[in-house]
Amino acid sequence: MYLIKTPFWLRALYPNCTWKLPSKEKVIYISFDDGPHPEATPFVLAALKKFNAKATFFCIGNNVLKHPNVYESILLQGHQVGNHTYDHLNGWKTETPTYIENIKDATNLIESNLFRPPYGRITRKQIKNIKSDSKCPQHIIMWDVLSGDFDLKLTGEDCAKNVIKNTQPGSIIVFHDSQKSWERMSVALPIVLAYFSNLGYRMEALPM
Repeated sequence: MYLIKTPFWLRALYPNCTWKLPSKEKVIYISFDDGPHPEATPFVLAALKKFNAKATFFCIGNNVLKHPNVYESILLQGHQVGNHTYDHLNGWKTETPTYIENIKDATNLIESNLFRPPYGRITRKQIKNIKSDSKCPQHIIMWDVLSGDFDLKLTGEDCAKNVIKNTQPGSIIVFHDSQKSWERMSVALPIVLAYFSNLGYRMEALPM
């Protein structure tokens, strides 16, 4: 079970995390989790370039190690990167010391002060430890809108509708540049980029 639009009560439970950015302007923040991926990530980069959009890629350290050239292309095209742990760990199922060390392992490959917990699952103790350890990324980024592109029951068009219906100025949106999400993301992303571009929105990378 997951929520497309993050409710107020969930944001209130984790006040030390960033769920969206305040904005009165037409600006949104599209992000991608779980890459880099040799097929999905280049597709994403080409789509973003077509609409002069910038995004943030929350990368898994092990995938950066496997696909260094793809990772480098993200940086060369002016996008932001973030830490998504080294092994895509679920914080609810991982002891805090192990979780923190896994994040630190990823910092050897991903130079960023942004961190997103895989699945959004993190404990308050883990947040406290991250915030108190200068070797960890200090800004914990969640999201305002999930595309649902990981959901095998949805179509790409469904995922695009999820984003279009729920996005507001300042929204942080999640897609995935992964094998699992590829079929839906590859359909939904161009629709979303065209829609918000036509409305005059800027699509920017998250600030450090």
